[in-house]
Amino acid sequence: MAGFDMLADPLRFQARVPPCVMVIFGANGDLARRKLLPALYRLACERRLPPAFAVLGSSRTQMSDDLFREKMREAVREHLENGPFDDTLWDAFARRIFYTPGDLNDPEMYAVLGRRLGEIDGAHQTGDNVLFYLSTHPGLYGTVVEQLAACGLNRGSGWRRVVIEKPFGRNLESARELDRRIHAVFPENEVYRIDHYLGKETVQNLLAFRFGNGIFEPLWNRRYVSQVQITAAESIGVEGRGAFYQETGALRDMIQSHLLQVMATVAMEPPPVFEPDAVRDERAKLLRSVRIMTLEEAAGNAVAGQYGPARVGGVEMPGFRQEAGVDPDSQTDTYAALTLYVDNWRWAGVPFYIRTGKRLPKRVTDIAIFFHAPPLALFSGGRGEGAAPNLLVVRIQPDEGISLRFLSKQPGRGMHLRPVSMDFHYGASFGNQAPTAYETLLVDALCGDATLYTRQDMVEASWQIVQPVLDAWSQRRFDFPNYEAGTWGPKEADAMLARNGHAWRTP
Repeated sequence: MAGFDMLADPLRFQARVPPCVMVIFGANGDLARRKLLPALYRLACERRLPPAFAVLGSSRTQMSDDLFREKMREAVREHLENGPFDDTLWDAFARRIFYTPGDLNDPEMYAVLGRRLGEIDGAHQTGDNVLFYLSTHPGLYGTVVEQLAACGLNRGSGWRRVVIEKPFGRNLESARELDRRIHAVFPENEVYRIDHYLGKETVQNLLAFRFGNGIFEPLWNRRYVSQVQITAAESIGVEGRGAFYQETGALRDMIQSHLLQVMATVAMEPPPVFEPDAVRDERAKLLRSVRIMTLEEAAGNAVAGQYGPARVGGVEMPGFRQEAGVDPDSQTDTYAALTLYVDNWRWAGVPFYIRTGKRLPKRVTDIAIFFHAPPLALFSGGRGEGAAPNLLVVRIQPDEGISLRFLSKQPGRGMHLRPVSMDFHYGASFGNQAPTAYETLLVDALCGDATLYTRQDMVEASWQIVQPVLDAWSQRRFDFPNYEAGTWGPKEADAMLARNGHAWRTP
């Protein structure tokens, strides 16, 4: 099997990763172990990385290069999603992995980091190109970029880029302050705010589905669509992260970041060209078109929930307040549902229902487009047949694919209709494993393609949408818990849709 130095094939892929070093701050953390290093290893296996590529990890833990490599070997072996683990390929890849311990608040650490980068560049000809990845506590983002500038590491003979994980602030004001600190060091075209949902194949396929097919885009508007539902359900609880989650909640953790970006992809206008700024311009325009609620409107168009204890599948599940590290009187939302409207020509009057929650019946993320019923129930014969509307479902996870529901005549005498579905499954149609979201997004950042990354105006627009809800929820006390673990959330979320004559679809 080819070694790492042979992992470059200029004819196989359009996106060519240039020589560079990827610096991972927080390299001993959960994200690096579960996502970043497995993604980089897979890219090496698939010949997506050049010979002149290296990884430099950094965290507080004292480790040698060899010990860090061994820890990452075990992490990649455990968390690899695509394909088997190959020791020979890992050994070739690991020769380009290095480690520098240090405190991110200590200026001396950045001086040592700079010297290590110089050594790596001299030994491996990385072109002085550096991608800094901030896999740290969000409170350190501003500190890290300012310390990089203080040591001159934000500039060099090659390019410099920084990848920032969510959350981008806790509210609109803090997001703007973080942006001010980052832009004092890096210009916008060097800042990559990562949202792994945008890297998922099915979310990307929304663009191809809408703008690459002549039969769907003409129907993608208020004349034909009655409602849109976006669901991101998790069957697990906080999984030992109760203290962190208590300070975040479902609205901040999922809707402000991931699901509003998914909504923007569903509802955006077609870009004039498929280029990063053109695509992001349309997403940003869509988010700016979302109607901002008043505090009074938030009371009827936003529902908060928190799961309580229940027996699920014969197992006793604790409530959120019984989780380790959680205040027994916590007011944190583990479920959030919003009704949003887009005030533009395409979508005026169409409700977009977004919900997310923990300890729901199953793990599923999907988008459901409901179409208007025909103007005349021609075949019902007074029996109510054919009442189910046409429905298009984009399944993001698991079982990625697209399903179209329509009505068909049942065999036999008479004109009796029933819903049937046409299904497209990624695995069955293409036969190969799709890249993980982090594989896609890391290649894009290394190549300088920001199409699937979030721009600052999009971040601010998202915070402006949820800020009235955060303000309204901060002014009231909820009678939590208000849904049992293993159910689809609080009854108030059902009532929110019922006021419009709608009901949540069960995935």
